[in-house]
Amino acid sequence: MSDLKEFRLETRTWLEENCPPKMRTPVKSDKDACWGGRNWEFANDDQKLWLDRMAAKGWTSPSWPKEYGGAGLSRAEAKVLQQEMNAIGARSPLSSFGIWMLGPALLKFGTDEQRLRFLPEICRGEIRWCQGYSEPAAGSDLASLATKAEDKGDHFLVNGQKIWTSYADQADWIFCLVRTDNTGKKHHGISFVLFDMESKGVTTKPILLISGRSPFCETFFEDVQVPKENLVGDLDKGWSIAKYLLTHEREMIGDISGTKTLNQIITEKKYQLGPMLRARVAEYEVDEWAFSQTLSRMLSEAKAGASLGAKSSMLKYYGTELNKRKHELLMDITGHDGLEWEGDDSNDGEISRMWLRTKGNSIEGGTSEVQLNIISKHILQLPGA
Repeated sequence: MSDLKEFRLETRTWLEENCPPKMRTPVKSDKDACWGGRNWEFANDDQKLWLDRMAAKGWTSPSWPKEYGGAGLSRAEAKVLQQEMNAIGARSPLSSFGIWMLGPALLKFGTDEQRLRFLPEICRGEIRWCQGYSEPAAGSDLASLATKAEDKGDHFLVNGQKIWTSYADQADWIFCLVRTDNTGKKHHGISFVLFDMESKGVTTKPILLISGRSPFCETFFEDVQVPKENLVGDLDKGWSIAKYLLTHEREMIGDISGTKTLNQIITEKKYQLGPMLRARVAEYEVDEWAFSQTLSRMLSEAKAGASLGAKSSMLKYYGTELNKRKHELLMDITGHDGLEWEGDDSNDGEISRMWLRTKGNSIEGGTSEVQLNIISKHILQLPGA
């Protein structure tokens, strides 16, 4: 028996014995997922047990080195783990910007002290992060950010504002882009810092979306003291880190593999489809399958050491457009029933609210227009792009 086959059998056995029943059901919403953090309240005992068991195995971030809270699994082993989790319908034990975005950046650019300080806590779900990138006056031109950090000797003094900060009102810490030098080109003089959201001078204000729900906040900084040891990478060289992290964010936004497929929803709800709708659903499912194969291939290449680079824009663009198509189809399938906004039958208007929420998919993480510009310039190398 090969080592990989043995690993698969051991993994299958462990998951069957250790994944609680309630963690073998699909996640209904962001609130139903486990986000962790110092103020997190577990939905039930099974949610906490599943996180504790998976974190103890290092399987919340299985490919990360063991010394940083991961399991040190190879690319092939991590793929087997995901396959076996999918086979029993096991939920991801932890939803985390720390795992999806900050962690890879710290592994590449952070000091060993920073990795040892933050990564094990991220893996155990003890610290919840938010991202301080977008600003009101910068729009899609992220490099025009104005939030500044003044050098005060042993610390920086941060002043400014961020917007669309997902879960800022629930996060413990923030990874934040700040301007530390105004004398050169706008891409220069940007630094990448980390600080506690309970620091004096940090305030948040929720932003309500058309769906009636929102994870977004305005975030304000007034004379926030940030210790110098919380600078990641070199001073004024944070743009490289920002771009690297964006590739992981766009990959995350474009990845729709963790959501229910359209066919699963139709089967569960027992929707009856006419021939025209069946044809549209079939066309969508072919495109969804093709995208999932492309996503799997690119992620395998990335885990093998290849850089996603501009390819992350392809994943982000097509993944979000697919998600919008999916929910447009659901609205057409459900007809006037899909317009219900409140009530138990519709799970408090889940279909209509999600349809409205997906409109933001093509804006967050860089607009679709920005992604198409990146693809045309860096992948297609079109003249004049």
